[in-house]
Amino acid sequence: MTTYWCERAWLSDGIADAVRIEVDGGKIVSVTADAPRAGTVLSGLTLPGFANGHSHAFHRALRGRTHHDRGTFWTWRERMYSLASRLDPDSYYRLARGVYAEMVLAGYTSVGEFHYLHHAPGGKPYAEPNAMGGALRQAAKDAGIRLTLLDTCYLAGGIGVEPDEVQRRFSDGTATKWAHRAGELREDETFRVGGAIHSVRAVPEDQLSEVAGGIGPLHIHLSEQRAENEQCVAAYGRTPTELLHDRGVLGERLTAVHATHLTPGDIKWLGAAGSRACFCPTTERDLGDGIGPARTLLDAGVRLSIGSDSNAVVDAFEETRALELNERLASEKRGRFTAEELLAAATDHGAVGWDEVGALAPGAGADLVTVGLGSVRTAGIEPSGVVFAASGADVRDVVVSGREIVRDGTHQLIDRPETVLAKEIEALWQS
Repeated sequence: MTTYWCERAWLSDGIADAVRIEVDGGKIVSVTADAPRAGTVLSGLTLPGFANGHSHAFHRALRGRTHHDRGTFWTWRERMYSLASRLDPDSYYRLARGVYAEMVLAGYTSVGEFHYLHHAPGGKPYAEPNAMGGALRQAAKDAGIRLTLLDTCYLAGGIGVEPDEVQRRFSDGTATKWAHRAGELREDETFRVGGAIHSVRAVPEDQLSEVAGGIGPLHIHLSEQRAENEQCVAAYGRTPTELLHDRGVLGERLTAVHATHLTPGDIKWLGAAGSRACFCPTTERDLGDGIGPARTLLDAGVRLSIGSDSNAVVDAFEETRALELNERLASEKRGRFTAEELLAAATDHGAVGWDEVGALAPGAGADLVTVGLGSVRTAGIEPSGVVFAASGADVRDVVVSGREIVRDGTHQLIDRPETVLAKEIEALWQS
């Protein structure tokens, strides 16, 4: 049994003082407010761990390297494809290990990795067909973060278009072959498996249902850009959401990533199906995708989550408050979300299959994040204002499944993650 004493903690019924949290076997056993000081002291405000619902770990190597020629989408895409062609299981492990360490330092305790970099260049399978996924699994374990590998089906280079040379690394050829390979993955205490449809552009209509027929969480890039909608309507006479509805893909397992350019009808379909939506505000603004209808989706019954996506920014607080701030820009009104609604979105581990995580309550997974309230950013704020004032740099302590991963702002498993990242990213671009 491990005991933590929190100066303050954000519980399901609000923020409480002097909270004792007892942990055993990776789960919270008891939570007691106004408790005497005992055990490991966590100074500041302790929150449930944040959930990163959507990540492409290898995109982290693009940070600060796509701004030339005014940083168009095509500049970014060309650099991304160049990077994808350079990775192998060993280099991907080393890079992802640093990326996942950065995530834990920023307050994330679980990550959904939208994984489509499956094969060797040219599309030839590795001797171990899931070698690239295995590299991510080991990287997450070594960095101390829960990982859901959202193994992604990616079969086409566009609607009716064959994969190009780089995209052949992503493709298994058919949904049946994808399901067979992904079905070989095995879960453990901190590793779970889900599925993903890359997009309606990358999986033909007649194979959508097969991909959706698995178990665990199911994700899809949905209506990220207007061009995707236009191409789908031109090819199928329906929006991407309508196409998913007609093919039986919508449902409680599904998380629509981005969900930026939706029609009122799309929103009704998603709400009626009980689906989720994962917003990735820092990437959506980096790529110039637009601002999605987060408030309208939540009001329609669509549960919200957040993700770091391209990892241009890795900061759980930045993603969380952007839900509110982007809504203010789009609606020209303040107060679109309460602090409690923002925290619920930030801690929705169920979106990546960890339903038991995301609350400081008996029986929940023991994921705790403590934020300092004495930095230049947080000094003088009300504790609930951390969602608007704090940054990842204010995260002091992180516990994942009862295991202390960050203490006093220092990662306990990986020495100087920034050095790891610098070394591996530089090596990739020089290769």
